[in-house]
Amino acid sequence: MRTQKTNFANFQWIDLEKPSSTELSTIIEPYGLSPHLIKDLVQIGHLPKIEKVGEFNFMILRAFSANPNDKQTTIPELSNKIGFFFTGEILVTVHQKSFAFLQELPGHYESPEELILKILAEMIATYESPANWLSEEMDQFEEDIFLNNGNRFSVENLYFAKTKARSCKKVIQLTQTVLNHFIVHSKNQTQLQDVKESASSLLLQFEDFLEEANSLLNTYLSSTSQKTNEVMKLLTIFSAFFLPLTFLVGVYGMNFKFMPELGWEYGYFLTWGAMFGISTLIFFWFKRRKII
Repeated sequence: MRTQKTNFANFQWIDLEKPSSTELSTIIEPYGLSPHLIKDLVQIGHLPKIEKVGEFNFMILRAFSANPNDKQTTIPELSNKIGFFFTGEILVTVHQKSFAFLQELPGHYESPEELILKILAEMIATYESPANWLSEEMDQFEEDIFLNNGNRFSVENLYFAKTKARSCKKVIQLTQTVLNHFIVHSKNQTQLQDVKESASSLLLQFEDFLEEANSLLNTYLSSTSQKTNEVMKLLTIFSAFFLPLTFLVGVYGMNFKFMPELGWEYGYFLTWGAMFGISTLIFFWFKRRKII
């Protein structure tokens, strides 16, 4: 476990990285945090939440921590949580993964609220990278379908992108719920509103991607169906031409002893003429019907 203590003028910040349940209980239980909340802090996949525990406030939020290009889809794979346990005099943050922005928080903070809002802004900002990556992916998907005739389009890649966007959207939605229940001093309302607006903007980006992805998938499936229909149409046209010709060949290919046409001097040429005439009639009928 790594413990970092920072003393500001009006409060103390204790940052705990990778604590075990026992270590966490030793440090936090004296403040009155119940064992089930300590369990929430060490649980890897816990979703964002906020609670009031006596005089303390307890909050869990998640920051995006995966490589956008990795084929990871679940919330625990894509993000890691930070737990906040605070009053007006102390702030305790708990996390299992190291976050660079926690080490690079400049400035002076007069209250835990100000520091928490700064951390929240940095956590929300971690979702900008996957949002931008998904936007670029969507452009590539559209190019693959409309400019490359779908030859390079990958349904598998679209699936992973959609699932990733869906997971990020869910986390942002839960984060918005937490932010709406986070009560701050009036002087910090503007900063909280900025964080809320950033979350709303990212949520819209993920929703737009999901809508475009569904539309693009439908377009791809329609395009694939159209190609299949074109192939079936071509096969049907060939069948229409060759079915009567096959019939004639089949009739005169029978091994009966008495077939009058076999003795005709020009029977061979008449048969070819009949096949050519039938083919010509079929061709002009298709042209008239605008089938070909």
